[in-house]
Parts: sequence; structure tokens; C-alpha cells
Amino acid sequence: MEVPNWAVFLDPTVTTWISELDDLRYDRVAAAIDMLTTLGPSLGRPLVDTISMSSFANMKELRVGTCRILFAFDPKRQAILLYAGDKKGAWHDWYRQAIPIADHRFTRWLAQESGGGP
Repeated sequence: MEVPNWAVFLDPTVTTWISELDDLRYDRVAAAIDMLTTLGPSLGRPLVDTISMSSFANMKELRVGTCRILFAFDPKRQAILLYAGDKKGAWHDWYRQAIPIADHRFTRWLAQESGGGP
């Protein structure tokens, strides 16, 4: 039986961030994204956790060492990778900065997908 893959889209800033990683972190992040592509919403801890401070109940984080990628599944069940960074040394402050940006980008994505945005 063939397992379907889940669509995963990356914000351009996430693509840039990933491209600037060293080889080891790049490989680990790429493997985590591959798992998200394979398992979709069923991928859970320790690789994925829910973000409680987001405006969106379905906002999650992909966790690879100290690297984090905030993402959400849209109504079409596509994963949208919205914001990425390394929270090493900034465990609490990182979320205060990252979550509003991810929320804004997801709002923009939803508007574009519904035909109401740029």
C-alpha cells in the first residue's frame, strides 16, 4: 500500500534560513521536514509540539535540537512552514519574537489561498 505524502510549503525566509545551516544541522532539519511530509498531522512529540501562545490553535513547532520551525496546517491540510530559527540562549524570548511573525505569515497565507490576498 502506498502512503500519500503531505504537501509542505516553506515561507521564503525559512528556505533561506535552512540554506544557511551547517551540513549537520541542514541534514537533521531536512530529515525532520521529510518526516513531516511523510506523516503529516500525525507526527508528534518529540519532533513536533503545539504552540500555545499563537492566535491559531493549530500552530506547531518542528523541533530539531535547538532549531525550531513554526508551522501550521491550512484548511487543505497542507503544512506551511512559517518561521525558523535557533533558540539557543534565548529559550523564552525566541517565542515572543517568532510567534507574532508566524501568525502574520499564516494569516497572509490563508488570505492568499482563499483569493483575498496578494
